[in-house]
Amino acid sequence: MNNKLIWAAVTAVCVLVLGWTAIDRFAAPRTISVDGECLTSVPKDRTAITLRVSVTDKSAAKSMKMASSKVAEMNAFLKTLDVKVQTSEFNSYEKSEWNHTKQKSEFVGIETTIALDVSASDIDTIEKVLNKFAGAEDVFVTNLRMFTATETMKPVLESCLGAAVENARDRANGLAAGVGKKAGKMLAVSYGATGSYTAPTANFRMAKMEMAAMDAGAGYVGGAITGKDTEVSVHVSAVFEIK
Repeated sequence: MNNKLIWAAVTAVCVLVLGWTAIDRFAAPRTISVDGECLTSVPKDRTAITLRVSVTDKSAAKSMKMASSKVAEMNAFLKTLDVKVQTSEFNSYEKSEWNHTKQKSEFVGIETTIALDVSASDIDTIEKVLNKFAGAEDVFVTNLRMFTATETMKPVLESCLGAAVENARDRANGLAAGVGKKAGKMLAVSYGATGSYTAPTANFRMAKMEMAAMDAGAGYVGGAITGKDTEVSVHVSAVFEIK
């Protein structure tokens, strides 16, 4: 056989062997996709209410000035208390009412509404706010509620996220063990979290009963469930390398 043909054949075989070796070396790793979960809870540590000022006047400028003045008075009092205050609404619009006699809508004036969300860690502080502004002219007290503060929730969510990832790895190891393998490094992950951050409260009396029940470690007051913590759920979808 011609030596050139022999060397050509040998060279072709070597190229094929090296090619397959390279393909095997750079082939995508075998992976496994699993979900992980973490369920936990955290106490509600703040109570809040909404103070809403609504003023109507024929003049838009006067309506806004009167509403702003009332809010300034409210803020002056709130600064004397250990509370957090946030403006949650500032709206000014034309207000109309239906005239049943004339069977048409008539312009009433410009209504300016400003709402303040006021929260405190001490429910007695919120009671002081209620006593000060409940029944005041042009002031409406609404949305009494209890919730978990963001600064309290943050470390709980971070810890729960880590637990959800570990839960996913445990599941991956359990599945891989069936073929004599185990989960290696995590290649990708996505997550989502849900939680009942706020809890509407029917009235101030029930709110105080609930806080007292939590302090006493009780589970029921007057037949109603109390002391219920904020429930937190974290879900992750992870991809692990199989090795």
